[in-house]
Amino acid sequence: MLNLVKSPLRSLAIAATILSASVMSICSAQAADKPTYKLAWTIYVGWMPWDYGAASGIVQKWADKYDINIEVVQVNDYIESINQYTAGGFDATVMTNMDALTIPAASGIDSTALIVGDFSNGNDGVVLKGNKSLKDLKGEKVNLVELSVSHYLLARALESVGLKERDIKVENTSDADLVAAFTTSDVTAVTTWNPLLSEITSMPDTNMVFDSSKIPGEIIDLLVVHTDTLNQDPKLGKALTGAWYEIMATMSGNDEAAIKARSFMAEASGTDLAGYDAQLASTKMFYDAKDAVDFTNSATLPSTMAKVAEFSHHHGLLGEGAPDASFIGIETPSGTYGDSANVKLRFTSEYMDMAVQGKL
Repeated sequence: MLNLVKSPLRSLAIAATILSASVMSICSAQAADKPTYKLAWTIYVGWMPWDYGAASGIVQKWADKYDINIEVVQVNDYIESINQYTAGGFDATVMTNMDALTIPAASGIDSTALIVGDFSNGNDGVVLKGNKSLKDLKGEKVNLVELSVSHYLLARALESVGLKERDIKVENTSDADLVAAFTTSDVTAVTTWNPLLSEITSMPDTNMVFDSSKIPGEIIDLLVVHTDTLNQDPKLGKALTGAWYEIMATMSGNDEAAIKARSFMAEASGTDLAGYDAQLASTKMFYDAKDAVDFTNSATLPSTMAKVAEFSHHHGLLGEGAPDASFIGIETPSGTYGDSANVKLRFTSEYMDMAVQGKL
């Protein structure tokens, strides 16, 4: 009698298990049928939105809309994330305009700047100890991450007061060591970016003598995608762009949702809301897609990239055999700088313009 009671229950349980396994199998098969793309990001004020977008489900929402999978992966080492992208380990990665030129493009990897997210407007700076001016750098040592945007900023700073790099000595220092280095008596000048810059300028007897607000629009933060991948599956571009501008709309206000979003980003980047908002204040974020489109379409962008290319060539960053700064073609909506037969870096406003027109 007992067995007669248990048997139907056991049968139902087995049937339920089989059904559940079948559903899971179908879901797995469906997920497997979707193309999967990987996006890498690293900690920086203008790139924290991707972390929030993944955690909040916004990225997943837009991936589902276009029937694709998007994996958002944090990489602790910024340069390593770009190297992995260049080697094919990621489909999309955050990086500056200079690094996009000198790493993937210089390696022959054709890449497209899909989203122009912001430009540094005080987030990068040159700091000296004591009451000194920029001209006082002559003959001095400056600690920075060599061949980075900090190096570019320093070169532009020196240029503004009639000095050249040969007038100073560059001391290559890891970004992980810069703050500690500045506390020693050996180090009297550094060039770096936030949040390190904020830590250093909060120390006593410091003087920021030049920052990126003096060269607005030259240090640009991008989401870069492999051009072939984007051309083969434009849905990736639409999903990423749609997600980005939903995140921008969420975080840019002062309502509860915006404060919650920025608080999440602040904590994830090792600061508090006030600290993160301070970093945003020295960043020209393109919260509105139209502003990003206008910037990307501007005739100024090719001339900016020409400056970056000239600096990069001078420091041997355009690859072996590059005869001059124009060796690599850089395509923008308002024209191409460099060799049009060797375009390896492309700026597009196509997908951002879809956001403007509500077509995503």
